[in-house]
Amino acid sequence: MKKNFLARLMKLFFGNLLFAVGIVVTMQTDLGYAPWDVFHAGISKTTGIPIGTASIIVGVTISTVTLLFKEKIGLGTILNIVLVGVMINLFVMINPLPKVKEVIPGVAIIVAGLFIVAFASYFYFSSGFGMGPRDSLMVVLVRRTKLPVGVCRGILEGLAVLVGWLLGGPVGIGTIAAAFGISLCVQLVFSMLKFDSTSVKHENIDETFRNSAELFKRS
Repeated sequence: MKKNFLARLMKLFFGNLLFAVGIVVTMQTDLGYAPWDVFHAGISKTTGIPIGTASIIVGVTISTVTLLFKEKIGLGTILNIVLVGVMINLFVMINPLPKVKEVIPGVAIIVAGLFIVAFASYFYFSSGFGMGPRDSLMVVLVRRTKLPVGVCRGILEGLAVLVGWLLGGPVGIGTIAAAFGISLCVQLVFSMLKFDSTSVKHENIDETFRNSAELFKRS
């Protein structure tokens, strides 16, 4: 049991690291950012703070809202907020990848980034430590409005793009490609790995601390 817990933690950390890599890869074109990253970039441009820091602030704000709606958060939610934001700042500062300006190579880069994000989603989601804050907000909207999950996701990402664009975030065909492509990439990766996301029972943070305390007490 202890080994399983540590293995899940490793999956969670690796998944968040990979998530940050995928996001930064999709940002290496002049075709526009993915919807939420348009919002983060708009905040960054307006306030002067790094884009990863903007992501952290947005994540904390969203988690606070979801808590008000009685949606539980997990260790995975917290680490997703902090680790992804910090790693984005680090990767942007190191800047290991050149900016791609041409359309066809740019679209290929975006697709590659989306597949990296899809694999990252498998690792952090299958760890069972809770959803990311933006996914939790989508769940809240589905429960409150009774609208289909696709519609709720479209509403949230549409608002993120609109506000981000008004704040100066980069919008383009890459934004559209990311908005429609991420679901397909996730579906393909989950199918390839034979992973059923509905089979995962996510722990909230209280359950994680109780379970970890019991495991280490026994050892």
